[in-house]
Amino acid sequence: MSRNYGETWVYESLVGGIPGLGISRTLAVAIQFLLFQVGVLALGWYYGLWDAVVAGTVAVLVAAIGSVEMHRLGAANRRLSTPPEHKRLLFGSSVEIVLGVLAFIALLTYMIAWDGTLIERLFGPTPPIPVVYLTLLILWDLTYRIGTSWWSAVVALWRAINVDLAPDEAARVRRLDAENIGFSALQLVLVPFLFEEPILLGAVVGHVLAVAIVCSAAIALTRSR
Repeated sequence: MSRNYGETWVYESLVGGIPGLGISRTLAVAIQFLLFQVGVLALGWYYGLWDAVVAGTVAVLVAAIGSVEMHRLGAANRRLSTPPEHKRLLFGSSVEIVLGVLAFIALLTYMIAWDGTLIERLFGPTPPIPVVYLTLLILWDLTYRIGTSWWSAVVALWRAINVDLAPDEAARVRRLDAENIGFSALQLVLVPFLFEEPILLGAVVGHVLAVAIVCSAAIALTRSR
């Protein structure tokens, strides 16, 4: 199925919009995973930060699976016979980027200014610059997925209130909304690494609960004509 940019996530546009880069979505996700994971292992070995390798590997896996889910949700939403307003709101507005940036800035604020610095607690008083760079890159990837899941939930609720669907398509969008709950719940894999950071723990769990509540409301309110 052809994709018009403005009808894709920003992430999809970056992957598919580079001239001469005709790679499949599967290959793009594989490259993403390999680059991040090689970076985590290489820097963990070089700087002796093996305790951080496990957490980094889990975060890389969550980001990669999140990329797969973004492709799945994007493609499934484009196949819906919903009005153009729905797809323009979901994809063309790029609000998922705004929400991702806000989440990332909130995370940076916590890491830099709240109760000492999280970077220092993770990597010592003189954290290696390459390690910090890669950490922030992976964390941006995760917060962008959070923004995407949130916006998908909000647009799903808008769609449920404003759009009547054929019975078979109503069943499909209910499954999509349930899948978005699973997309957000993927972040819970990070919970074991957050027990010593109660604010981050509360933020992740709160995000998952909020998406679940909004998507559940969308599922309940979806109407068929």
